[in-house]
Amino acid sequence: MKSNRHDAIIDIISQEEIDTQEMLSEKLRERGFNVTQATVSRDIKQLHLVKKSTENGSYKYALGNDDSQSSAKYKNIMRETVVSVRQAGNLIVIKTYTGMANAAAAAIDSIAGGLVLGTIAGDDTIFAATENEDNARIFVAMVKDFSKIG
Repeated sequence: MKSNRHDAIIDIISQEEIDTQEMLSEKLRERGFNVTQATVSRDIKQLHLVKKSTENGSYKYALGNDDSQSSAKYKNIMRETVVSVRQAGNLIVIKTYTGMANAAAAAIDSIAGGLVLGTIAGDDTIFAATENEDNARIFVAMVKDFSKIG
């Protein structure tokens, strides 16, 4: 059930500006999750969520660190190179345009934080390994978000 809750959290923060644990808890309860503040706090830590400033000067939860210039550069690489991403247990297969896998793998290594144990890149395919299936699921959602694929 934790992985379902993590998926819901990623969905919630990608659709709404959530700025407090209480607000996130409320949104999870609306979706049928019976959570405590301690559970939500652990989830935030496990998902590597950060607070990001918004256009109106407030803050919201987001995946990873979106504030640095290098992070924006890496996300641009992901957006321009990734064609698809699929999970198989704790392994992820990422397809890129021909010749772009090394650039995408370097971007992944830089922005994935502690989610990914490592990557191996070929010409148009990247294999990434995570410690467990929950981290793989979170990582796939992050890649989809960064690369704007469905």
